[in-house]
Amino acid sequence: MNGPTPHEIPLAYREFEAFVAGAAGRLLHVAMLLTAEPDGESAAARQLLAGALARTFADWPRLRGDDPYDHTRQELCAAFARTAWRHHRGRGGPLSRLRPQQRLVIVLLVYEGVAEAQAAAQLGLPVERLRALRGRAIAALRARERGAAA
Repeated sequence: MNGPTPHEIPLAYREFEAFVAGAAGRLLHVAMLLTAEPDGESAAARQLLAGALARTFADWPRLRGDDPYDHTRQELCAAFARTAWRHHRGRGGPLSRLRPQQRLVIVLLVYEGVAEAQAAAQLGLPVERLRALRGRAIAALRARERGAAA
């Protein structure tokens, strides 16, 4: 397996650094929505994001032509799915009343605007199941909103 030549490493590092500088804030927000942590309490989200960025950096030479943001978001969501049991109870973030799988679906479909078919494939779910999860999550969020307004 041929890796990058020594003169390509600094360029790859600079490209990755520029990507992180531009995308880290949005990716951290995605991670915070997933972990249901409120602003200022993002330890779990930062840990998830660090792992996703490390995996993206390791894959960087193979990402030529692919969108590194999509790749990192997929890594982030996969890491969250593997550790969702740790995030079962939200800590006060906007999606804290949702179950982890519902949070994942809402973040992908609503916040990130990922197409249903793509999100379903990424999560390994039939599109119908994805739609049902989205419907339940939206109903739970609306019930929370009605409860807060009362």
